[in-house]
Amino acid sequence: MHKLFSVLPSIRVMNGLIAAACLLLMLVALKLQEIDELHPCPLCITQRIFIIAVGVLALLACVHNPGKTGVRLYAVLQGLAAVGGAVVAGRHLWIQSLPADQVPACGPGLQYIFDNFPFVEALSLLFAGDGSCAEVQLFWGLPIPAWVLLACLGLLVVNILQLWRKP
Repeated sequence: MHKLFSVLPSIRVMNGLIAAACLLLMLVALKLQEIDELHPCPLCITQRIFIIAVGVLALLACVHNPGKTGVRLYAVLQGLAAVGGAVVAGRHLWIQSLPADQVPACGPGLQYIFDNFPFVEALSLLFAGDGSCAEVQLFWGLPIPAWVLLACLGLLVVNILQLWRKP
């Protein structure tokens, strides 16, 4: 394991690479939304929030270049955000695997939810997903939430490595 750490870039560079990877993921999401006209469902938006959280934390860590405790704190926070994204992507895949008669009904739009429900309830509705989340859109042969799940698991692994490294 020690040899693995010796070939990795510095912690600061790794955080920069994590931030760049998250930016790339968001650019792909925007391309799918704006150019391919695949409009995001509530679970898609929630997954984006978690990816953005990982990216922002990684960018902060890169700029901050903290000491040992800060490196570990950033790695834990990024790891938690990656786990959150993985959980939501997993739920999204589960909803997509349901038979048509078991798919939750389509709910109100995102703007309506945030305008008419208390914040905590709006977040709860956002995480729950609805019928629009059951539509399977393939990207390079896999459902889009499967790609997000793989990305979140990759981000988690990188942050576990960051956690174990010596600054």
